[in-house]
Amino acid sequence: MTKENTIKLFDEKPVRTVWDAEYEKWYISIIDVVGILTDSPNPRKYWSVLKTRLKAEGSQLATNCSQLKMQSADGKFYKTDVADAEQLFRLIQSIPSPKAEPFKLWLAQVGAERLDEMQDPELSIDRALEQYLKLGYSENWVNQRLKSIEIRKELTDEWKKRGLKEGVQFATLTDIITKAWSDKTTKEYKVLKGLKKENLRDNMTNTELILNMLAEASTKDISAATNPKDFEASIKVAKQGGNVAKVARKELESKTGKNVVSSLSAKDVFKELPEVKKNPNKITKKN
Repeated sequence: MTKENTIKLFDEKPVRTVWDAEYEKWYISIIDVVGILTDSPNPRKYWSVLKTRLKAEGSQLATNCSQLKMQSADGKFYKTDVADAEQLFRLIQSIPSPKAEPFKLWLAQVGAERLDEMQDPELSIDRALEQYLKLGYSENWVNQRLKSIEIRKELTDEWKKRGLKEGVQFATLTDIITKAWSDKTTKEYKVLKGLKKENLRDNMTNTELILNMLAEASTKDISAATNPKDFEASIKVAKQGGNVAKVARKELESKTGKNVVSSLSAKDVFKELPEVKKNPNKITKKN
């Protein structure tokens, strides 16, 4: 099964979800749903008691719910009870809550949006951009971030063509590229910006993001031109691609007298501006 972990928001509260591409359905964390509907300080215990009662009543919901690994607050993945949309509708009926109807509407919308995105992938991009704007990013930065996602996808597709494995090998090559252009490993870069589990690219300034794109695009182009035969050869390519952006960084720093790699995050910069535009209708996508 091809699964994709993601976070959806209901009333600004996170709901952990997994998309199963094979069966084309969402699986949603039951504990997250219970927490939203009940406002319980201990939704895990609430669900444990409710599940015991449902089992005693012979409910299939309690006996047939699956478990999938989802990311917890500590950043690690643990098995947790999940339910698909049909099961969740039945669960909602078992929990008296004024949020039941709004949550049903939200659940239906989430499912419809995913199916729409499968037919028209541009919709998922539009929704991502809208979320970035709501979080306070500038329109210019959002456009750059969109381009960076496209370039990253092209690079990982190139790595897959070379038979490289997602996970450790992808992470190692990414770290090498980052170190080559910025003189910092990904971990060191995140420490500099005061990040923990946050996405590093989401906290890069415009210039940092552009140089990171140059490094990844250069790595992809060099790989396509030289056809590295194995992981070790791809490591050399990653260093070469990162060095292309390092040359540009050094040249820029020599002209401005300022370090490109800094502790500033993108949102820190935008907070200092007199006005941050947040109208998603004004987004202009770069090709």
